[in-house]
Amino acid sequence: MPTVAQHFAQSGAAADLRSRDDAARTAAPVVLMVSGGADSTALLVMACTSKLNLRDGRGPARIARERLHVLHVNHHLRGAASDADEQFVRDLCERYGVPLCVEHASFSEFNGQNLEAAAREVRYAAARRYVRELCQQTGAPRSVARILTAHTASDRTETFFMNAIKGSGPAGLSSIPRRRNIIVRPLLDMTHAELTRYLEVAGIAWREDESNKDTSYLRNFIRHRVVPVAAERNVNLEQAIGSTCDILGDEDAFMSQLAARALRTCIRREQDGLVVLDAARLASAEVAIARRMIRMAYKQIAPEERLEMRHVEAALACVAAGEGSLTLPGGVDARMEFGTFTLRTVMAREHLAAGWLPVPGSMPLANQMVIESQIVRVPRGVDPIAFVRAGGVVSDGAADQGGTPDSAPTDSPAPSNTSQTAYVDAAALGYAERDLELLSQGTSALPAEVLNARLWVDAPVPGDIMCPLGMHGRSKKLSDILGAAHVPVAERANVPVVRTSPGGAVVWVGGIRLDDRFKCTAASRLLIKLDIHAL
Repeated sequence: MPTVAQHFAQSGAAADLRSRDDAARTAAPVVLMVSGGADSTALLVMACTSKLNLRDGRGPARIARERLHVLHVNHHLRGAASDADEQFVRDLCERYGVPLCVEHASFSEFNGQNLEAAAREVRYAAARRYVRELCQQTGAPRSVARILTAHTASDRTETFFMNAIKGSGPAGLSSIPRRRNIIVRPLLDMTHAELTRYLEVAGIAWREDESNKDTSYLRNFIRHRVVPVAAERNVNLEQAIGSTCDILGDEDAFMSQLAARALRTCIRREQDGLVVLDAARLASAEVAIARRMIRMAYKQIAPEERLEMRHVEAALACVAAGEGSLTLPGGVDARMEFGTFTLRTVMAREHLAAGWLPVPGSMPLANQMVIESQIVRVPRGVDPIAFVRAGGVVSDGAADQGGTPDSAPTDSPAPSNTSQTAYVDAAALGYAERDLELLSQGTSALPAEVLNARLWVDAPVPGDIMCPLGMHGRSKKLSDILGAAHVPVAERANVPVVRTSPGGAVVWVGGIRLDDRFKCTAASRLLIKLDIHAL
């Protein structure tokens, strides 16, 4: 039998697939982000007249004119000058026959960002939106479209110094990447001076932004004060720093791969807004990898937020100490306890919804779990305790009634995908055997108090106490029971507590401990089976 590759090669389908892929790539839109400054003006001219490397595997190549589109964002930050920039770009696009999209932005809200960062976010959002619209029109896959920016070796050098001053790690010091997803910077090996000379020789004008001279902005301070001094020691400063950025970028990518692999082996549980890490594995990792693991785990649940080095170090300090907690940006709770390091968002920390559990019936819980109740009769001539230990079947097997002794460790204290069951004596709850038996048979002609047989389910409440099974009637704080069961504080709000009524006696702490007052005894004849499992 031929392999898949052989089959497609023999049938010629592989060639057809490659042909269609190449066709999609050569027809995909290329959006040029043009402000009207020297660098972006040169980008537009080069895209129309020269070869550019789109990082699509073809190397430097001419771009088909029908693929080219220009995006200009008017931020309206410089009054008439901003409008003049827009008009300049309109004239330039008309000269070269390239379609233009103009977006207008205002900055009443910065969301905690500085003006430069806010303006950059608006530009990239507009570019992604424009690419999406163009791909819908042409039918081209978005993955083969390109957004081209006019970043140069000069910009890369300035960003390198800016991040060094701020105290960035390898990712920041690698500065501006040549490509990130569909965003490509084809001019990254050319300096600003080289591009201005290119335009001068071609006799093409450009716009100057007067705010670029204001050294109160960090980038302008680097450009006018720092770079000239550094260039006195190395006339090829921008090329040298560019090479350093390439090396740092490659090494950063490699380290990120190692950290991602290590993180996968370290995750014990994950869901929306929650990541639980094996603290022992995290603590044994090399510190350079562990830092990245923390950042990656945090990014999974808070992709819009940003961690600083002090946050990462504080988190690792908790791991090293084996205890402690802190609040990370975005309100993410980071907590080290019971051998796990947990990151949980505000939304994931919401309390379990409270409500009535019908008997028999079911009720949804948090985290895609459900609790069900059933009425079970102990067969005549069968020992009720043996019946419960056998899991509700006539057997001599052994199992407990719902929960573990204080001394017994548990790997899954909160509800998991494994069914967790408890058997409760119906008589201890005050339900008459005759009434529940009729209810289990579906009889409708029953008193209202029987038809309303139910239990209350909610989350642990400060001050809760119960008489845990196995403690012979002695009471204990529910918080101590949860602690002994190694339930992290951040997860306790999702532990279902079954009660006789709102604020009433605790019957069962779901998956952890049954109350001794409601256990099955030798006199039990009718039981209520409580079961927690995944939806």
